[in-house]
Amino acid sequence: MRSIIYLGLGVIFGLAMYKAEAASWFRIFEMFQFQSFHMYGFIGTALVIGVISFQWIKTLKKKDVDGQAIVLPVKNSSVVRYLVGGILFGLGWALAGACPGPIFVLIGAGVFPMLIVALFAILGTYLYGLVKDKLPH
Repeated sequence: MRSIIYLGLGVIFGLAMYKAEAASWFRIFEMFQFQSFHMYGFIGTALVIGVISFQWIKTLKKKDVDGQAIVLPVKNSSVVRYLVGGILFGLGWALAGACPGPIFVLIGAGVFPMLIVALFAILGTYLYGLVKDKLPH
């Protein structure tokens, strides 16, 4: 039953991304060319909602669906780590025309060349898992 709920939420998320044009290559191109505020507004709204949600979870000590306390681990502050990760993420986003969420939205919308992007995104995640212990974190 829980899988059906997650699937439904994923479909709603995908529809919202598609209807808001957040999965549109043209909107992403406009953003990287600083020609439109559309994507910055979308990302900024998501950031504000995320910050408020995390503060709400921490303040009210919310529990997950299994009744376990939600623990948000404290991450080490590292400028190099975030710079390198952000640059690689941004380059991949700019080259592919989509970040991870919209990849699947675009596949669902019938943009089948994104299957190649999804394959390499999964391959990259797998390779990171292999070498993460050797990287400076």
